[in-house]
Amino acid sequence: MAVTAPHEAGEDARAGDRILAGAVRHSAARTLVLALIATAGTGAALLSPAVLGHTLDLLLARRGDTTRWVLLCAGLVCAPAALDALDELLGATTTARTTAWLRHRALGHVLAAGPAATAAVPPGDLVSRVVGNAAHAAAAPASLAGTVTAVVGPLGGVVALGLIDPWLVVVFLAGAPLLALLLRAFARASTDSLTAYQRLQGDLAGRLLEAVGGARTIAAAGTAGRERARVLAPLPGLSRHGHRMWRVQGRSTAQAVTLVPLLQIAVLAVAGLELHRGRLSVGDVLAASRYAALATGVGMIVGHVNTLVHSRTAARRLAGVHALPAVRHGSRRLPPGDGTLRLRGVSARRGGRQVLSDVDLVVPGGTTLAVVGRSGTGKSVLAELAGRLADPDTGEVTLDGVPLPDLAHDELRREVGYAFARPALLGGTIGGTIGFGSRTPAPHELTAAARAACADGFIRKLPAGYATPCAAAPLSGGEAQRLGLARAFAHAGRLLVLDDATSSLDSVTEHEVARALVDDVTAGTRVIVAHRATTAARADRVAWLDAGRVRAVGTHGELWRLPAYRAVFGE
Repeated sequence: MAVTAPHEAGEDARAGDRILAGAVRHSAARTLVLALIATAGTGAALLSPAVLGHTLDLLLARRGDTTRWVLLCAGLVCAPAALDALDELLGATTTARTTAWLRHRALGHVLAAGPAATAAVPPGDLVSRVVGNAAHAAAAPASLAGTVTAVVGPLGGVVALGLIDPWLVVVFLAGAPLLALLLRAFARASTDSLTAYQRLQGDLAGRLLEAVGGARTIAAAGTAGRERARVLAPLPGLSRHGHRMWRVQGRSTAQAVTLVPLLQIAVLAVAGLELHRGRLSVGDVLAASRYAALATGVGMIVGHVNTLVHSRTAARRLAGVHALPAVRHGSRRLPPGDGTLRLRGVSARRGGRQVLSDVDLVVPGGTTLAVVGRSGTGKSVLAELAGRLADPDTGEVTLDGVPLPDLAHDELRREVGYAFARPALLGGTIGGTIGFGSRTPAPHELTAAARAACADGFIRKLPAGYATPCAAAPLSGGEAQRLGLARAFAHAGRLLVLDDATSSLDSVTEHEVARALVDDVTAGTRVIVAHRATTAARADRVAWLDAGRVRAVGTHGELWRLPAYRAVFGE
């Protein structure tokens, strides 16, 4: 298990506190109303013992009309119940709104970081932080309002005891330091166990997501038992820390249950002596017993402290999402040009391994370059760098002479199109998926792009054609790829990058798509990660990657004469 350095843990704590402060500011008005409601309830609770005691004295003395005082007692009993109901309703809506706000912010950081986000934080752990930890952190504003009033209640009870008789508050304060130590120990122990628990939760979520993604491979390999053991490996640690949290809470509750009655009994004993001496009335003793219960209201404080500890540890994990470095964009526009792509001295590392080393490559405008090589030679990384889905560790990538980081975001995404082996079907409908991008293509452009990708035929057979919801369209892997290709064709600018985007197509369809790559639908420069010799043969030039370096550049026919090149395709 990785050990976090003390200075890193401190920075995470500070960043988490800033997130919580932002959440409280975002819900400031609602938090204030919650605090006022809770304060009103606490005020009624503090006023109630005094009124009850006075009413009891009046009833025992049979002096005057006590109807008003009895009605006031009834009102003070009912008011906290109504205020508690209102507090619960407003607290729930405040937490829900804050959760949405925190998730929106976290998702913004993930999208701003781009594909590098999942490289820094495993996808399952990322989902756990954005979904689960955001919900825990969002409870902070409502809990903070409750904590303030939870503290006001006991303090008010102590003051009231002092007003009834100074000796009562002296007896109570003698045991107060033990209550303070109890709360401090509970908060510290809870923080340690919760931090470890949430970290293991993220690890478990990441392993589960990997297993779900590879379910068919696992079933085909017959390794379900082994994979189940791998996914559940963090479970013993999760159980250990979970049980520790319950033990901490149980121990704190048991200590409070022991200490609180002793304090109340001590206060009542002193009150009884004062009653015997004639210094207190029966009503005063009743009020003292109720105020002693309020003053020892550790249970409510422990509950709110527990929620705040959950929120703080969750905010620390959210801080890791906020710390993801955002991709920076310039403000330049592309000058007139033909889409010439150039890589100079480009190197890239992934997972601590050098994937690309000193790559120099020029793709003349309007031509098609096929990138070939064995698995693990850096083809997909080169495709990422070509359209700035990622930045190289060293070197420079330019389009028509402009470094990609200098381009404005909208300019970059308008001029560079992508298609992937496993496209995400975003956009709601089939037509929306094809049109999903920085601009919305016209209907005739969507249809032309679908025809070029050989997708128009099966789309028109769907129940609502292009308006069919993606969830209602059962698509094969090849059909999904054709939608991804259509989307790339509909948004083709100066550069089009296809990362293994035809791998699931049959030979006839692949031939038709390849032909579309050289007609006017996809005019511009094209970079294609190719695994088939037929795809490479149709390209103007081929870049042959070997061990992260460009081993040779030429036509497919020229390179085919080399046995090592033919071996790339299994020949």
